[in-house]
Amino acid sequence: MERNDLPDTTYTTTWSNGRGEVRFFTRPDGSRLRYYTAGTGPPLVLIHTVRTQLDYFQRVIPLLSDHYTVYALDLPGMGWSDIVPGARYEEPELRAAVVEFARGLNLDGLTLAGESLGAALALSASIDLKGTVNRVVAFNSYDYPSGLERGNLLARFIITSVRLPGLGPVVASQEPRPIMRAVLHGGFVDKSKLPEDFLVELLRSGRREGYSTVARAIYRSLGGFIRARHRYSEVPVPVTLVYSDRDWSRPAERDQVASALADVQRITLPRTGHFSSLERPEDVTRILISAVST
Repeated sequence: MERNDLPDTTYTTTWSNGRGEVRFFTRPDGSRLRYYTAGTGPPLVLIHTVRTQLDYFQRVIPLLSDHYTVYALDLPGMGWSDIVPGARYEEPELRAAVVEFARGLNLDGLTLAGESLGAALALSASIDLKGTVNRVVAFNSYDYPSGLERGNLLARFIITSVRLPGLGPVVASQEPRPIMRAVLHGGFVDKSKLPEDFLVELLRSGRREGYSTVARAIYRSLGGFIRARHRYSEVPVPVTLVYSDRDWSRPAERDQVASALADVQRITLPRTGHFSSLERPEDVTRILISAVST
């Protein structure tokens, strides 16, 4: 198991200004999830996107800390959470980690929020956490085919190649900064909103032994998030469903998600791409603060 003796705080301290704390949550199997917590108020769990980590919310968390006790976590194997050889990264396994985290910290009256893959996990995890979750806020939920590949031609080539047998492990282990930057730019309208130091941090955590195996498994597991949409009708709490107008999802796919939910408020963010928490943090914060007051 690839693990750190202490939670990695190197990058997180650069944007948190010493507020809050980075910790590890130990799961029943002994593996650990890194998380960051700060603020006061009702609990809010933030779940990050594909191929990022808790620092994805670096522009949102400081604006939320007077309204929520924020818990932002690195999903299993991602960021600086432990890498467990042979672990699976399908939707049920990632969802189980979110559920264990919320239950393990005895979070009640909880708001679950996420972006992209994190939004899909927030929706499905709320079902398993019935009775402890008050609301879900889902930004650009990633539960449709060929999402990241819709960003640009380079993203399509890279992600398609990563999934291939034989060639896939080789491609997954190679992440030159210009290529990574170009792939992520496919999720922005204003490409200047991608922090260069955040990109460097993603490459740093991605150099851990075993990380390329995790990344490849995640990219190959995304079909499971499409299949998990059948559970959305069971979501037991109100949902704020937010899509950027330039998100990778298509209008019919957004309508399909909304129609499956029993109690849903829909919001569209204008002139915004898939990574709204980096591109429009003030709007994301406003939506999350509004959720706690409803």
